[in-house]
Amino acid sequence: MATEVTMKELLEAGVHFGHQTRRWNPKMAPFIFAPRNGIHILDLGQTVDRLEVAAAFVRETTANGGEILFVGTKKQAQDVVQSEAQRAEMPFVINRWLGGTLTNWQTISARIEYMLRLEHQEEVGDWDALPKKEGLRHRDQLTKLHRYVGGLRDMNGLPAAMFIVDVPKEAIAVKEAQRLNIPIVAMCDTNCDPSGIPYPIPSNDDAIRAIRLIAGRIATAAAEGMAVRESLRVEARAQAGEPPQAPPPAPIVEASATPPAPVQA
Repeated sequence: MATEVTMKELLEAGVHFGHQTRRWNPKMAPFIFAPRNGIHILDLGQTVDRLEVAAAFVRETTANGGEILFVGTKKQAQDVVQSEAQRAEMPFVINRWLGGTLTNWQTISARIEYMLRLEHQEEVGDWDALPKKEGLRHRDQLTKLHRYVGGLRDMNGLPAAMFIVDVPKEAIAVKEAQRLNIPIVAMCDTNCDPSGIPYPIPSNDDAIRAIRLIAGRIATAAAEGMAVRESLRVEARAQAGEPPQAPPPAPIVEASATPPAPVQA
């Protein structure tokens, strides 16, 4: 199990720096230590405690087979969210959140399947025989799909929970999750409304170092849960006298030129 994030690490990452006092949300008052030079300072004691509570929830969720969807579309969060989600083998959204990603999952999953078909067509060279203009059109489609749903390619249905970097910016994602009763773990800066967020983590959500520290802890917890799940699987097979199983081969996606209905980006 990973070591808890320390107060020193939080201070060094600037997790305690909130927004200017005039830009605050009064609902964050319980998490604010004091104003300093026109800036609200977050109570890092609560950050430490709530981060570990959130990490324990994430660990238990992935140990039980659930997926955590990482969401961070602001520029300074994109690379961190993608790298940490990939490290934990979890789905992610780092570009524009498509309305209906959760509430209209059937349509989104159809777009993902179409993306996989296009990838297969490109890989086997189906586009080489096409007119140049049509080939470019397919490549443009694939690039756009990679941008918006590429991080969801391995997501098996709705996620068990979500990790969100900036609650106000990801308001649509938050509303969709709340509508479907999907628990949210979120970094909550002083301008956030933490109500409706089951696992708020008081934190600066603008500094790259702060995002990396918090997202990294959540990703580590997710990876720990997956390791526990795999360990239990191996133990169960051993007790049943079954030989270790090799991972299944990657599925072959049949090529098809018929796209599903488009999603408004």
